[in-house]
Amino acid sequence: MTRADPEACTPEEAVRFRQLLRAVGPEVFCKRTIHAGVVTAKKMLTAFGIRPPAFLEGTSDDNYFSLLLLALTRELSKRAKLLRYNTVDDAVHLLQTSRNIIVLTGAGISTSLGIPDFRSKGTGLYSKLEHLGLSDPQEVFDISVFRQDPTIFYSVARDILPSHDRFSPTHAFIALLQEKGKLLTNYSQNIDNLEARAGIHPDKLVQCHGSFATASCVKCGYQVVGDTLFPEIKAGKIPRCRKCAQGSRTTNNSRKRKVNKDGTERKVRRRPGDYDSNSDSEFDMPANNSGVMKPDITFFGEPLPDEFSKRLTEHDRDLVDLVIVIGTSLKVAPVSEVVPYLPPNIPQMYISRTPVSHINFDIDLLGDCDVVVSELCRRAGWDLRHEMVPENQVVDVQLSEGYPSRHVFTQVVPKPASDDGEEEKKQPESSKTDRQKRSEAKEKGRKTDAAADTTTAAVDAATKENIKAEKDKSKV
Repeated sequence: MTRADPEACTPEEAVRFRQLLRAVGPEVFCKRTIHAGVVTAKKMLTAFGIRPPAFLEGTSDDNYFSLLLLALTRELSKRAKLLRYNTVDDAVHLLQTSRNIIVLTGAGISTSLGIPDFRSKGTGLYSKLEHLGLSDPQEVFDISVFRQDPTIFYSVARDILPSHDRFSPTHAFIALLQEKGKLLTNYSQNIDNLEARAGIHPDKLVQCHGSFATASCVKCGYQVVGDTLFPEIKAGKIPRCRKCAQGSRTTNNSRKRKVNKDGTERKVRRRPGDYDSNSDSEFDMPANNSGVMKPDITFFGEPLPDEFSKRLTEHDRDLVDLVIVIGTSLKVAPVSEVVPYLPPNIPQMYISRTPVSHINFDIDLLGDCDVVVSELCRRAGWDLRHEMVPENQVVDVQLSEGYPSRHVFTQVVPKPASDDGEEEKKQPESSKTDRQKRSEAKEKGRKTDAAADTTTAAVDAATKENIKAEKDKSKV
């Protein structure tokens, strides 16, 4: 365990300071803490997730005060955490009792399938785009950049292309919520279309950033099924619009049709340079004559689909009774504004590998998304069937130090069998139900009593042997 930084607030102190701020307001808060000499302004910054800037090091504590006021204002603008929801059991109870759940998902729910997310250091897609020499990796998905040079997007498109029909256990979890009549809406930021493949109904799914399900020509708007372009994209080619190509051929080669008096078409003598519809030259035309096909994903600079704002404001806001955010850091607007827009009294859960600090969720469930949702289903008594969920899966759940509502989920990998036979697999204490704990305690008590009886019998036998030996000695 690392030693606590004496110049930073502990997690427990940070929680207490944030609660005090909301209870008394910023003016009284500063009087009771900073002005009373309880803590410095520099140290207080760390309670609100701000690292004191290096250029202020060694200066008067008063110089940190303006920055602290900004931190207090930002904290008060956030939704307040609901203090009655903290434990994993609370999360399970919310799942069991809620009837209109909004699930907001990001790339983290697909990474177990080998599809990279965007922002993870080293493994995320943006980390792998540094070789392109862009000032910002997000330019790959900038619509103005695409229109200028589509080769930049198509050089990486093959890496994010959905390559199979498989979907993850987390996708199956969302489908299970739908099956149980609990899913209000799944707002997905993903473009892989795997939610649809998992069986989420179109009327329950809002693909905020579009998907590869369809593609459209940037020139004429002609739309095709997306996977018809996959072979060209995987081959590193830029897919072109066939309709534009046909239009160009018609313009260049067509002549007025001559019709006989009876209405039948008059046969026309063919001339050099004419072509028939079956000729291979049908596709031999300059590429710049036809538009580029663009997958119907929402690039930066393009508006989100109307369905997004309409459903959120006119339908979901008044019906939602639980919000679950899975596998996203919520850093891209306007999807990042969904959670703050919803009523603050509605409980909110966060499931991902790492926590976020710009939103106060009620319960943080940290770890692999697939592992977290499978353990929640096990505790809820739900049958989450998926080939990627091991049979008799064991998950260890630990409370994160200093955070009463932050829990870390880790799948326990069974140890290999020993030479003497199969090694007993012990279930972590944190993942056991109350019934299991009572049963094990009873069994342990029974074994203890049996051991005590055995020990007593052994002592009695030894005592009798000693008495007999003393009698034998006296006879001699």
